[in-house]
Amino acid sequence: MTSMSRARVARRIAAGAAYGGGGIGLAGAAAAGLVLAEVQLARRRVGNGTSGHVPNADGRYGHTYAHPGVEPLRLTMLGDSTAAGQGVHRAGQTPGALLASGLAALAERPVELRTVATPGARSDDLDRQVALVLADPGPVPDICVIMVGANDVTHRMPPTRSVRHLSSAVRRLRTAGAEVVVGTCPDLGTIEPVRQPLRWLARRASRQLAAAQTIGVVEQGGRTVSLGDLLGPEFAANPRELFGPDNYHPSAEGYATAAMAVLPTVCASLGLWPAEEERPDASRREGFLPVARAAAEAASEAGTEVTAAMPSGPRGPWALLKRRRRRRVPEQEPAPATPSN
Repeated sequence: MTSMSRARVARRIAAGAAYGGGGIGLAGAAAAGLVLAEVQLARRRVGNGTSGHVPNADGRYGHTYAHPGVEPLRLTMLGDSTAAGQGVHRAGQTPGALLASGLAALAERPVELRTVATPGARSDDLDRQVALVLADPGPVPDICVIMVGANDVTHRMPPTRSVRHLSSAVRRLRTAGAEVVVGTCPDLGTIEPVRQPLRWLARRASRQLAAAQTIGVVEQGGRTVSLGDLLGPEFAANPRELFGPDNYHPSAEGYATAAMAVLPTVCASLGLWPAEEERPDASRREGFLPVARAAAEAASEAGTEVTAAMPSGPRGPWALLKRRRRRRVPEQEPAPATPSN
């Protein structure tokens, strides 16, 4: 599917989500039976993401930056097993811990991490997760990172419904005063046990949902980072290295790769990224595009950021598409600390 075609589909899905439209079949009705059968087979072979140990990474990071009068930044992780860090054994290997460590180092401030992400969650669980975040008597998080979408595809949730729930979550968090960064639906076509034709269908469905998610998130004032093939061509080239033991969830190296791609956008949303890097760089093919085109391009290239730019244009809202330079994030176990929840 071309970028322009994906942009048209993404606009339709996002419009359906905004105005209460019905689902749009991502793979087509004729393939639905085959997809369902193949997905069930793949689930049995790789697991469905609803069980298994998830390390508790909540707590304070960056203790060396703690000084009297310096309040910690508050980072909250929402979404599914990818956001929670299922598939690794140490807390410091989870994406939340990696992002908290990297954010603390770049901001030179402590970071308080809280995780409400739940393995197996779909986008309709974000309503519950956001309610947990906003019910906390403490200050609203400075930054919320959401990773969601894979289970929506494998459970055949209508994409309009998926995007509607995600958009609502972003709107509620932004209204409360939090910055929001969303890691869009990963490319399920990279899962090793998934065979053709499901691999092609899964990739198509994943990218269509990722593009539609981007439109919905940007329209609500959030930023997105394309997770694509879990952030880099090295994932497809080295799946056994970047997948975990279950061949479904990322390994520690896979999560580190994801965190390296998301961290620059997290920092930029908090005003912590170098000002000279905020300007679009033509040499990296960055620039302003209609939001649907930016969303489609981002879905095709992992690690690409999309954020709102001009409110309107001849073809609707515009967005800034950026390919930020990745920064390696330190792996760090949380020192003894008071959990943030």
